[in-house]
Amino acid sequence: MAKPNYAFQKRQRDLAKKQRKEAKLQKKAEAAAAPQAAPAEQPASADKPVPQ
Repeated sequence: MAKPNYAFQKRQRDLAKKQRKEAKLQKKAEAAAAPQAAPAEQPASADKPVPQ
């Protein structure tokens, strides 16, 4: 029976961790950029009077 290759498993875990970290940083960067553009937009209900 072959013995487990722990170095390979560790490398795979580290690569997965790095990928998750990069995705998280990218998501944070996108979220930080989004609020700058958001105030320029107004919701559709803000400019229309509410019918009664």
